[in-house]
Amino acid sequence: MLQSQSTLNRSQRGTPGPSDTLRSKKSESFVDKLTGTLTRKKKPLPEDDRNEENEALEIEQEGRDALEASIIPTLAKDVRLDEGEERRFITAESARHPRVLEVIRLLVHWLNDELASERIVIRHIQEDLYDGQVLQKLLEKLQNIKIEVPEVSQSEEGQRQKLQMVVEAANRFLQGGGTHEQPKWTAEQIHGKDIIAIAQLLIALALHYRAPIRFPEHVSASAIIAVKQNGQTLTRNVVEQLTTTQTELGLKGERDAFDTLFDYGPDKLAHVKTSLLAFCNKHLNKINLEVTDLETQFQDGVFLILLMGLLEGYFVPLHCFQLQVANYEGKLKNVGFAFKLMQDAGLPKPRSRAADIANGDLKCTLRLLHQLFTKYKSV
Repeated sequence: MLQSQSTLNRSQRGTPGPSDTLRSKKSESFVDKLTGTLTRKKKPLPEDDRNEENEALEIEQEGRDALEASIIPTLAKDVRLDEGEERRFITAESARHPRVLEVIRLLVHWLNDELASERIVIRHIQEDLYDGQVLQKLLEKLQNIKIEVPEVSQSEEGQRQKLQMVVEAANRFLQGGGTHEQPKWTAEQIHGKDIIAIAQLLIALALHYRAPIRFPEHVSASAIIAVKQNGQTLTRNVVEQLTTTQTELGLKGERDAFDTLFDYGPDKLAHVKTSLLAFCNKHLNKINLEVTDLETQFQDGVFLILLMGLLEGYFVPLHCFQLQVANYEGKLKNVGFAFKLMQDAGLPKPRSRAADIANGDLKCTLRLLHQLFTKYKSV
């Protein structure tokens, strides 16, 4: 069994969405226009800080290696059932399906981000979560509480009892957030390393706590349910749903005008989008750029960076950001840099997270642009 309690300490980072898009609407003449004079010198880091930074980079790489090793779920081999016992196993086809693998990859990435401060690295969600110890740490971190359960037990029965308490706590937290559906998972399934049950629980937690990831939508997994009756093993095929439509990524907080617009005012929302689009193009047109889709064209952070430069009256040198973004990490760095420019300009810290913008959450993008509009509408 792979060990989950590895001694690692990794800096938090955003979790990628299922797909990345490239923007090719940049010409050489446009690149020439971006040569500017924005300079920000970093102070030399003290020796201890440099050592911590190097350690963080090493740990991040080790976490990536762990992630790559955890993609393919374990399949059941040599199944032996007791009389009356029923178990579910994902099919080989579903276990290797790219969309299922993407869901598992996103979950592992999210878990490693959340549990970095606990010095835990998840390598395999079946082997690392079935006994409840990691799940307990995750819930305590997300809920900011301490779950009172017995200490680590070496006996299987002790593990089951502890896991039952942890799963019941997870169900209470989820139901407290307005989720009244019957849980699709049981402690018995999780202890039996049922990857579908484990994934369904983790997905529910990720959505409830607004993890900064976008799952592929409407992903299902085929499974075989085996039960032993009168000495014979009977099987049947089922299809289990993993994800549906993910409507919002941003952190939960006090409701604002955008929550109301999205819920009850589609006509007014369309007007707001038109106004923000006009505001952005009024400035971006100065360097021959145009926004047509607020949801996607700000994902890589390039337009945000350029817009901030235009609003503040400077050009941003090309070495400060990635003009042609090739992956999610590039998007995240660009958006994070745009956030820094906003804070340098005296704007309050955005309610949206960089990962929300990079993942294309429309409500978070509109909130951010409206913040700029409010400050610079008279520029």
